[in-house]
Amino acid sequence: MNTELRRKIIAICEAKIAAKGTRVGLSFYAFFANKNSNPALLMEVAEWWIKTHQLDHFEKAVKIKQMVETME
Repeated sequence: MNTELRRKIIAICEAKIAAKGTRVGLSFYAFFANKNSNPALLMEVAEWWIKTHQLDHFEKAVKIKQMVETME
C-alpha cells in the first residue's frame, strides 16, 4: 500500500474517531468516494482488508489505524 493511501486511511480513521469515539467502526469503503474513480486502488485495499488480514466487513477505526501505522 503506498504512502499516500496509508496517510489517507489514517486521516479518515482519526476523523471518525474524533467525531464518534474510539468504538466507531468502518469498512474499507470509507476510504473511497461513492463514485469510485480508481477501481485498482479499491481492489488493493479490499484485498488487504479481506484476503490478507481476513477482517470483518466493519472493524474498529482504532484497529485499522494501528494496523496501517505499523505497516512497513
